[in-house]
Amino acid sequence: MAIAVPKQKRSEPANERPVIAGISISNATRVLDPTGKTKLELARWYETIAERMLPHVAQRPLTLVRWAEGRSTEKGGVYLRHAKAWGPKALRRVKIQEKTKVGEYLVAEDVSGLVALAQMDILEIHTWSSKIDDVEHPDRLVFDIDPSSELPWSAIADAACTMREKLSALGLESFVKTTGGKGLHVVVPLEPHDDWEACFLFTRAFALLLERSEPKRFVASVAKARRTGKIYVDYLRNNRGNTSVAAYSTRARPGAPISLPIAWEDIARDPRVRPVTIAHSRVARGPDPWGDWQSVRQRLPRISAHAR
Repeated sequence: MAIAVPKQKRSEPANERPVIAGISISNATRVLDPTGKTKLELARWYETIAERMLPHVAQRPLTLVRWAEGRSTEKGGVYLRHAKAWGPKALRRVKIQEKTKVGEYLVAEDVSGLVALAQMDILEIHTWSSKIDDVEHPDRLVFDIDPSSELPWSAIADAACTMREKLSALGLESFVKTTGGKGLHVVVPLEPHDDWEACFLFTRAFALLLERSEPKRFVASVAKARRTGKIYVDYLRNNRGNTSVAAYSTRARPGAPISLPIAWEDIARDPRVRPVTIAHSRVARGPDPWGDWQSVRQRLPRISAHAR
């Protein structure tokens, strides 16, 4: 049953609006979440986490999920792939050639850009795996570990660790984060050298390799009938134009859980028991769970040997 989000309309003079990172927040008390999270709380979260989050978001084309008045977040919000007529000036607009047309995308480049997304009632920030200065060459791979609902956390964590070991055997260092849902993302930073097709073919081959080596454990098929009791390794996010939720983004779900990077040594602890939300500003302090991930320099290994 959907949880109704209470409507909160308020008309206030601009000089009474709170200003976060130079962005005037209108309707700051508007509730964006069934558990009471407000637009102002979201803006403050992005201001707090900006230094940690921007390396995952800056310079990337965005696909966004916006809260719509009168709609429950359990219904998922409204997806915005292309930029609309309105948007705060702190957000950059870029045009990207698509199959049949040119699409215009929003890009956040700094803390003001992140807060501007909150001003737009954006609950989820999804990014391309390439940057606008070299959009045809991804600088990361993303594997989405999507578990069958009956699997315990230990099976999900073990699957991620198995992927890490197999990627390491191919010479690739990887990192892990929660999705804000039931699964995990395994992320592989890359030098922006290979094109989208090469990255897609590699990730598909890797997912099929997992399925063939452990067919009772992994599946690479999108058919839901084949996923029961297994881990679905979703490699489709590595197709041009597809996106994945950004690290530290909230999700359009009750409580506004966060997609949170975690250290490999902490993966055994089920993050779903106490999901991190925007109330946990402590995640912006202390060492980065991914360590010095931005210094990783690696390219795809030869794919032919792994695609058979």
